[in-house]
Amino acid sequence: MNKYSRGAITLEGLCILKSFIHAVLPVLIASAIGAVAGAPGAAYGAPFTPTSDATVLERLPFRAGDTRSRTLATLRAAVAQAPADPVASAALAQAYFELALAQSDPRYVGYADAIVVRFADRMTPELRMLRGSLRQYRHGFEEALADFEAVLLQDPDAAGAHAWRGAIFLVQARYDKAGAECAALQRLQRPVLYGGCAGMTQAYSGQLAAAGVSLQQAVSLAKDPGQRLWLHTRQAEVASWQGNARQAEQFYRQALALGQDDGYLLSAWSDFLLDQGRPAEVVTLLANWESSDALLLRLTEAESQLKLPAAAAHIQALDDRFAAAKLRGDTTHRAEEARFQLRLRNNAAAAVRLAAQSYQTQKEPRDARILLEAAVAAKDGEAARPAIDWLKNSGFEDVRLRVLARETKVSP
Repeated sequence: MNKYSRGAITLEGLCILKSFIHAVLPVLIASAIGAVAGAPGAAYGAPFTPTSDATVLERLPFRAGDTRSRTLATLRAAVAQAPADPVASAALAQAYFELALAQSDPRYVGYADAIVVRFADRMTPELRMLRGSLRQYRHGFEEALADFEAVLLQDPDAAGAHAWRGAIFLVQARYDKAGAECAALQRLQRPVLYGGCAGMTQAYSGQLAAAGVSLQQAVSLAKDPGQRLWLHTRQAEVASWQGNARQAEQFYRQALALGQDDGYLLSAWSDFLLDQGRPAEVVTLLANWESSDALLLRLTEAESQLKLPAAAAHIQALDDRFAAAKLRGDTTHRAEEARFQLRLRNNAAAAVRLAAQSYQTQKEPRDARILLEAAVAAKDGEAARPAIDWLKNSGFEDVRLRVLARETKVSP
């Protein structure tokens, strides 16, 4: 769902699997470390082709006590010693993908992709799962679905493939198909994954009260901090859609109290604070997150509302980043760019065009919201017709979106 499109994190489309990633990552890491314990260190994998396995890609800004730097060094050493070993490579690629989610930074997806592509002609189920997750991150949803389908043909009980398919179907507003994947997770006795999948399917299809119950049941069973973080975040969103800001804030703070970096949580919490008229808190929250486009956008919105001098430089930085994405042919950030054009450039015409293009691919609540906001600002109600039709057909209950739909003056 979107933990995140985001990401472009748009983590929007991948959040339902956050709990799965946390469950499977330690197993992959343990397999790789066990296979080549004590191997010499080396750096491997980047969006470009390194001239040497010893090339340092980046010094990662980890906090004191964070073990990820050491873990990545061990995994890179494993790949350097056994570059043809799919287990070691899958573990390193998975670790990079996990880092992309935590940091809301798509560069690490590039590092993971550079590893996975080397095995294109000899894909294991684990690598195919990874390739599918990387493809969906870039909004290659049909290609990702094909990868997950191939995994399920080999193993119909692959819970991760069912969960990823459910996440993609939610992004595409194909709720019957998402529900079928949730049912598969229930059959496989994966109650936490099932609760998250069912909860968000219910939420998106007009059953917010039932969604809250499903998510709470999943929380009661979740032991892993990463699972609890994701579930609390989605509980907060559901409470916010219900108009219960006080409860939403409680859930967000429960997620934040777990002390884990998570790009989607930071984006969602920042959006909540901005909606509550608390931009100063956003500035404090995101002061060290400028490397993420999605988080820089929210930081800049807050700075602009407070009329801080830093806003001008950050607006230019975002302009440059969106221009660079266009040169790369990267279209995953169109919803974020639409928001940028609407709220920071006051260009409603550009915003509604970008939001409409984005909505053809992603149909989650935040995608509907920016399309409706842009259509109202541009006085182009018909451009929002797909979002209005979605509200009617899904029964989604968020009062804010229904008010925006009325403001378009388009008959449902």
